Amino acid sequence: MKKIIIRRCIVTHESHEKRDLIRVVRTPDGRVVIDNTGRLNGRGAYLVKRKDAILLAQKKNALAHALNIEVDPAIYKTLLEVVGE
Repeated sequence: MKKIIIRRCIVTHESHEKRDLIRVVRTPDGRVVIDNTGRLNGRGAYLVKRKDAILLAQKKNALAHALNIEVDPAIYKTLLEVVGE
């Protein structure tokens, strides 16, 4: 039996399975990227795959607080495109 990995969204504070969340990572070289594999090195933050959660994260600047780095607004735009699929 495979263990189910649970993570918490930084905006809604809801716990979900890792596969139901989007991971955003601050890499060791200081870039902020969306981690589709869930295995990139660096500090990660999870967002639930909902448009309202991503808009709230943008409004609160939640990714910048969670990752301790300035986040380019293009990251939020990309996240909205991912959720829109």
